[in-house]
Amino acid sequence: MTENNLSDRFVERRLKRGTQTIRELSDDLRVTREQLDFIVDDAQVKEIRAMVAETPDASLEHHQAQRHLEAMQRHHDHLVAKIAEQQIHQDQLLDKLGN
Repeated sequence: MTENNLSDRFVERRLKRGTQTIRELSDDLRVTREQLDFIVDDAQVKEIRAMVAETPDASLEHHQAQRHLEAMQRHHDHLVAKIAEQQIHQDQLLDKLGN
């Protein structure tokens, strides 16, 4: 086997791992989006309750829901960035494979 063939095999293995990583991240992103939809609705309901009730408990619930929403949004954004980063890496590996 030549050095070029070994290099190609190494790149191919990395491409397979990268594809699996993208698949896993995409699955996580799908679930996160579903959860985010629910959390957005929940935060909106609790915001309305806090405005109507004007009680410390309702205000606290709204504040907690808002913090949860912000954390989930950060997780969503992180997943989107990781997928984009992984796709760029995959493209770079594909470029190496052709050379």
